[in-house]
Amino acid sequence: MPAEENKAIFRRYVEEVTNQGNLEVADEIFGSYLAHQSDGSTLERGPEDVRRFTEEYRSAFPDWRVSIDEQIAEGDKVVNRVTLRGTHQREFRDMAPTGKEVEVKAVTIFRFSEEGKVVETWDYFDQLRLVRQSIVQELRVARSIQEASLPKEVPTLEGWEISPRYQPAREVGGDFYDFHLLSEGRLGLVVGDATGKGVPAALVMSTTCGMLQVTAGALDSSSPGEVLAQVNETLLARIPQNMFVTCFYAILDPESGTLRYANAGHDLPYLHRSNGNTEQLKARGMPLGLMPAMGYEEKETILDAGEVTLLYSDGLVEAHDPRGEMLGFPRLRELVTEHAGEEGSLGDFLLRELYTFTGEGWEQEDDITLLTLKRSVPLS
Repeated sequence: MPAEENKAIFRRYVEEVTNQGNLEVADEIFGSYLAHQSDGSTLERGPEDVRRFTEEYRSAFPDWRVSIDEQIAEGDKVVNRVTLRGTHQREFRDMAPTGKEVEVKAVTIFRFSEEGKVVETWDYFDQLRLVRQSIVQELRVARSIQEASLPKEVPTLEGWEISPRYQPAREVGGDFYDFHLLSEGRLGLVVGDATGKGVPAALVMSTTCGMLQVTAGALDSSSPGEVLAQVNETLLARIPQNMFVTCFYAILDPESGTLRYANAGHDLPYLHRSNGNTEQLKARGMPLGLMPAMGYEEKETILDAGEVTLLYSDGLVEAHDPRGEMLGFPRLRELVTEHAGEEGSLGDFLLRELYTFTGEGWEQEDDITLLTLKRSVPLS
């Protein structure tokens, strides 16, 4: 019966070509044929394409095997339900190897000529599993880039408490913070955010961190605006046109308590005073990498004993509750005003308040970075 013969030809293709890698058998089974893709497109192909696909899969998945779960034949068509399995050991279509076994379900239909050659195919693959694997791999790479760019240690300054808090989201963003050890005991503090997600954002934030570190060390000045201006010019030529970086940069003189700062389009930090008031540290400036020849306004303030400054990223204020209401700037300012003067970490308190506000089941959409700088109250 032709139908049974066609089923046997498909089984031979699976066993000898796909599973054993006998590519010359493809010339016996395939002629010129029409291939209908899962996306609806139709391509003209031949046995050379079958050999190429087989080599590609077997190279990336050396133990690649196809098992036939079910066959139904009628007339000149054979419907085959199959399972494809293999361990991802080499790069496959721009997807880095994971070393994990992949299982893909598929339905493929072959139409045969009277001579027993394949003349038409329809393929329906569960490619979402491979796409999902690619996304997971990208996030893993982006996370490693981001973590490698963050400082490993927090500087210790007599009379000061410096407390960073970094809460990553499942989808990697471009948040970063850093410290620059400058001459005469001064300290540079940075909090920033590169636009976008995944590997692009991680690469831009890593590049920006490196530029800020190098520029601050080379200039070794007391001008954060000068540092931002130079990094802006350098960054313009090194990141995509649709990306930019917001960044707040401050230089602390721990002896005098002077904090000189400039802002490249970042959310305004809050400074809680010893009299109970909370003010914003305002300074004008465009984000980095957006426009050439930008100048950055500089401001200066002095922190007295017990006063604390909060630097943060927009993942904090843009977090929302189950009804869709954002935490927002007014609520954050109120929380800082009420609790900055208390004992304990302001950053830890704000994160606890955030979890209470968002409620159970909240899915964090963006990285959250907090950096608090507090001048200690001298022991009496």
